[in-house]
Amino acid sequence: MKEKIRKAFEEQFHSVPLIVRSPGRVNIIGEHTDYNEGFVLPAAIDKAAYIAISLREDEQIKLIALDLNETFTSSINELKPVGDVSWPNFILGAAAQFQKAGISLKGFNAILSSDVPIGAGLSSSAAIESAVVFALNELLQTNFTKLAMVKMAQKAEHEFAGVLCGIMDQFASVMGKEDHVIKLDCRSLEYEYVPFKLEGVKILLLNTNVKHSLASSEYNTRRNECNQACNGLKTYTAG
Repeated sequence: MKEKIRKAFEEQFHSVPLIVRSPGRVNIIGEHTDYNEGFVLPAAIDKAAYIAISLREDEQIKLIALDLNETFTSSINELKPVGDVSWPNFILGAAAQFQKAGISLKGFNAILSSDVPIGAGLSSSAAIESAVVFALNELLQTNFTKLAMVKMAQKAEHEFAGVLCGIMDQFASVMGKEDHVIKLDCRSLEYEYVPFKLEGVKILLLNTNVKHSLASSEYNTRRNECNQACNGLKTYTAG
């Protein structure tokens, strides 16, 4: 995958890119608990999003989704969600977080490729957002911490993809460690790595090919319902 995307980038843009790999994730314990500030136990998987990227001398943003054979062009002065296609939002949303942090953003060329199945519940969007944030942090030499980048990738999902996700997906993508799961407290963001290598046992992830899109699903509705329930419990406890 890495050589494929490198070759495509060099042929298209005639320059050598930075290539960043960002994995999808699976969650073993704790569904719908990250945005309720509970505990989760995610792990990075062996499927990942790849971004090949280099900075430009002008303000243009030129994007290619290699797997979809689609292109998109914008400008750093026009960073806003687009409604007719979804994949550019993950990249543009990540870039916008640097502007919001007061960073002087440059134009860039980027090619995206991923073997994380889309709509399979493995956080393909978080993998892309995390890859772009990490890549721009390197190219712009902004020295954000990993935790800061996790939060930036999450904001990209909120603001450009329209999904009010918790912190777990981006956290697992940025902080994942081979042969370990992450015990994460989503309230304090304290975490620890737990060894997870079972001799003679493999965990299989099955793609049922039943697609879902969180932006058009009941995700945001469920989050709102959870907030209402929590507020109700607080009121009941206080009473």
